[in-house]
Amino acid sequence: MSPEPSSLPAAAEPRVSPVPVAPGEELRTRHLPGRTLAVRSVPPPREGLPPALYVHGLGGSSLNWSALLRLLREDLEGEALDLPGFGDSPPPDDGDYGISAQARSVVALLEARGRGPVHLVGNSMGGAIVTRVAAARPDLVRTLTLVSPALPEIRVQRSAVPTGLLAVPGVTALFNRISRDWTAEDRVRGVLALCYGDPRRVDEAGFRQAVAEMERRLTLPYFWDAMTRSARAIVNAYTLGGQHNLWRQAERVLAPTLLVYGARDQLVSYRMARKAARSFRDSRLLTLPEAGHVAMMEYPETVADAIRTHVRRNGRDD
Repeated sequence: MSPEPSSLPAAAEPRVSPVPVAPGEELRTRHLPGRTLAVRSVPPPREGLPPALYVHGLGGSSLNWSALLRLLREDLEGEALDLPGFGDSPPPDDGDYGISAQARSVVALLEARGRGPVHLVGNSMGGAIVTRVAAARPDLVRTLTLVSPALPEIRVQRSAVPTGLLAVPGVTALFNRISRDWTAEDRVRGVLALCYGDPRRVDEAGFRQAVAEMERRLTLPYFWDAMTRSARAIVNAYTLGGQHNLWRQAERVLAPTLLVYGARDQLVSYRMARKAARSFRDSRLLTLPEAGHVAMMEYPETVADAIRTHVRRNGRDD
């Protein structure tokens, strides 16, 4: 992976945006070569806290990390980015949504901000992205935390097949025709049923925020293109062999790694937890029996406590 030039400045103007920004949060725009990234943060209570970066999964955004940004603000100077084509970040200039391209976006942000090495956290597709970053650029990663990372599975769960089918040419157009009468509420309920171990853990305010965000996303002209190309990128990453195979890259990760898996995950099989624990050379495994695919949203306090312990155990300078 070729690092982006670190001499180019990253502009950081406050952004007025329709994307939800909770009280105490900031959403800023970082202009980098070939990409523009929106970055969400909660200002830390004091200077000198170790830096952290959170990377969301397919169809997600920096909003997925809002709870952790707040819960860990006393421990970490955290930022959560919107990957190109998601949240408040426009599509990449070259239209490349591949895992390696998204990893280059993470590296470019870290180098432009001069924040490395950071405590790097990723969920789902974001877990695959940060695994590639940690393997290629160990100098940028202090610790790694993976929440249901999208690492290759030989036998994919049946419930994950529809998401993978988005990668097949023509399926997105077919799905659009089938779902044209679905409301934003219908779509959000479907997403929650797929991603949460228990969708009832989402309160009414959270549900309404998710509906508003879904309505906003559906107006974006590139929404389905970003989803389709990103789903295709995950499928492609699953089939790569050699040095680019994600499991081979996991074996090369030097950073201490915290693995978080939910036993009710319908997208990343819980049975992959043991393989991950064997593959990452310095790893600890947290299993949550009632959690689904987004444990950091469903059980934020538990995940925050685990990350806090992980950081304190491994955050010392060498």
